[in-house]
Amino acid sequence: MTIHHPAATRGHANHGWLNSYHTFSFAGYNEPSRMHFGLLRVLNDDTVAGGQGFGAHPHANMEIVSIPLEGDLRHRDSTGRHEIIRQGDVQIMSAGSGIQHSEMNANADRPVRFLQIWVFPKEPNIAPRYEQKTFPPAGREGRFQTVVSPTDPTAVWINQDAVFSLGRFGAGQQADYRVQFPGNGVYAFVLSGELTINGRTVGPRDGLGLSEAETLTVQAESAAEVLLIEVPMQ
Repeated sequence: MTIHHPAATRGHANHGWLNSYHTFSFAGYNEPSRMHFGLLRVLNDDTVAGGQGFGAHPHANMEIVSIPLEGDLRHRDSTGRHEIIRQGDVQIMSAGSGIQHSEMNANADRPVRFLQIWVFPKEPNIAPRYEQKTFPPAGREGRFQTVVSPTDPTAVWINQDAVFSLGRFGAGQQADYRVQFPGNGVYAFVLSGELTINGRTVGPRDGLGLSEAETLTVQAESAAEVLLIEVPMQ
C-alpha cells in the first residue's frame, strides 16, 4: 500500500520568526486524513529566524527526533541539559513520564532549518532520556546510514521498534532498503532532488508512505537526499 503526500499539500504556518510545514496534522493544521502514518505522528519541516525559537514547553510519552539541515539549534531541558545540535547531528529526546524543553536558534545572524519528528513510544512513562550523535555525511553516500534505531549501537536509541536512515545519491545510483522489523511500514521524506521509490517518482519535500512491503528500491533520477522513517503500523 502506498500513500503519496506531495510537498504542496502540506500544512503551512508562517509566524515570521517560524516558517513551518506540517506533513501531518499539527497545531492549526487539522486534516483528518493526515493524522499519522502508523506510529509516526509528526513530521515538521521548520525554519527559525536568527536568535528566535521555541520557549520552554512540556512533552510526555513521545519520542522526539530533531535533525538540523542547516545551522545550529540550542536545546535546554528540565533535567539541566544544555546542548547545541549542529548540521550532521541527530538528537532524540524520550519525553517519557514528562519533560520540559526549549529549542532556540543558536545563531543571531542566520536561520536554522531542521526536521522535528514525533513517534509514539513502545513503553510509556519511562524516565526522560536524551541522546545525540554526529553522523558524517560520507557514511550515507550511495547507501543508507542508520541514525535512529533500538538495536544499532552506532545510532541514537529510540523507545520504539523504529529505524531512521539517511541516504545521499548521485544521479543514476540505486539502493535497496530492507524493512528491519516485520510488519513495519516506511515513510520516505525527500530532502532534495528526485527519486523513484518502488516505481513512484517523488520530488523535494514530498512524502511517500509504503506498507506491506519488505524492500524499497530507491533510484536517484538526479542528485538527491532522502530520509527513511520505518515505524510499526499499529
